[in-house]
Amino acid sequence: MPPLVSILIPAYNCQEWIRSTMESALAQSWPRKEIVIVDDGSRDQTLAVARQYASESVCIITQTNQGAAAARNKAFSVCQGDYIQWLDADDLLAPDKISKQMEALEECQGKRTLLSSAWGHFIYRPEKARFSPTSVWCDLGSTEWVLRHFEQNHWMQTGTWLISRELAQTIGPWDVRLSLDDDGEYFCRAVLASERVRFVPEAKVFYRRTANSLSYVGGANHKLDSQFLSIKLNIAHLRTMDDSQRARAACLKYLNRFLVYFYPERPDIVKAAQQLATELGSQLEIPRLSWKYVWVKNLFGWSTAKRTELYYNQFKTSLARFWDKSLYYLNTNSAE
Repeated sequence: MPPLVSILIPAYNCQEWIRSTMESALAQSWPRKEIVIVDDGSRDQTLAVARQYASESVCIITQTNQGAAAARNKAFSVCQGDYIQWLDADDLLAPDKISKQMEALEECQGKRTLLSSAWGHFIYRPEKARFSPTSVWCDLGSTEWVLRHFEQNHWMQTGTWLISRELAQTIGPWDVRLSLDDDGEYFCRAVLASERVRFVPEAKVFYRRTANSLSYVGGANHKLDSQFLSIKLNIAHLRTMDDSQRARAACLKYLNRFLVYFYPERPDIVKAAQQLATELGSQLEIPRLSWKYVWVKNLFGWSTAKRTELYYNQFKTSLARFWDKSLYYLNTNSAE
């Protein structure tokens, strides 16, 4: 019999998207699959919608709100799959995504191989998803993958990965301390514990950019704390495997890239980041704003300049969402 693949979906207040996500999971052409949805204390109709799909192969679980990491751990604890497909409740899988990766796995002959896939982001219309290849869209050794991630800020979206149960059990559970970048920390561990990463370009994931994305940092202290904890953990994971000069330089680039989120509002995190940079043999640079906001910083200070940039980006995103949503409903009504 072909291996069983478990599609694990944490869900929280996603009534607008959960139906299409479920449909994409059910449409997978791989013959043996199970779906586990953990509703993490949603306050909307997410649970009611999910329960409409309950069957022998679709398990619906509900729990009090504990965060995405806890919901994923719960889903993994009850699943039976030989391989695990993590899927966020607003994203979509191409119908042959899992099949393509499982076919590639037959060539690898190893349960320590971690599989990744192509992904593109969209708002309302998945057919308009943009797929932009990066330096990690290829077969790579485990440390080389993480080095490129640190050096170039290239990454893989959560749904792209297909991981064996053996590898998942080796790296342990998702870190429930992390309310932000829990996926980045989890898959950093997964990549480094794997024999290699096998990229399957024919497999595709559609990553929905929503207004309430968990990946948005903003200025909330608990998110900033979570982001910095994830950064420290990721650096420690890499240095455990590779503490070469290149690895330390990559860690410094990684630290510098995120420093702007903490500077100057969180001097405690900035100080801790500087101490970590010293351990790596260098010093961090003062973050730089885009040239468009330098005059705001000079007149009103760093914090005002950062808020200005944030509000401007939010405004642009809102316009893009409104336009895409309008075209989506226009096309839907025309089809009917």
